[in-house]
Amino acid sequence: MPALILLSSYLLGSLVSGVLYSRARGADIRERDLPGGSGTYRQYGAAAAALVTGGDILKGVLAALIARQFAPDLGWLAVLGVVLGHCYPVFFRFRGGAGIAPLLGALAVLAPLTLLALLGTAALVIPAYRAWGQRRVGLNAVPFAAAVAVPVGLLVAARYGGLPELLAGGAAMAARSVHLLLRPAGPA
Repeated sequence: MPALILLSSYLLGSLVSGVLYSRARGADIRERDLPGGSGTYRQYGAAAAALVTGGDILKGVLAALIARQFAPDLGWLAVLGVVLGHCYPVFFRFRGGAGIAPLLGALAVLAPLTLLALLGTAALVIPAYRAWGQRRVGLNAVPFAAAVAVPVGLLVAARYGGLPELLAGGAAMAARSVHLLLRPAGPA
């Protein structure tokens, strides 16, 4: 059962909405940007970004629901698979996005309190940081908010559930981030 959960989640994750959307429009977003919501927003606008982000969140939800139905103790494996699939999609030469949206979708099903803590903390920190700290520190608001929200999320996950899922998804995203720092995405 673990292999089926991991494989099905990975294959779901490999359906990268940004690549599918851009190819439907006659291009490949990866020639100019990463295929997640932010890259899609920069290349195609808000409506396209909402569609792509929704699709990527949905695959996280589906992977989590599959795990919950067939192997409830293996939710972390579903999260790992769907995020890895999004980051390294087998259908698109292993060049995908950063994994945020599928992680959010999976956490919505498997660890909603942890997700709420992460999003709530980020929603409080980002506007405050932009107003008072961004000019002085010079760091973009999202990494700063993540530096604050992730420890809060870990504490909530340890107390109320979702720690293995958050760690599995976070590990896959961390690996992708290191990979992108060492070898930035370029033309396909």
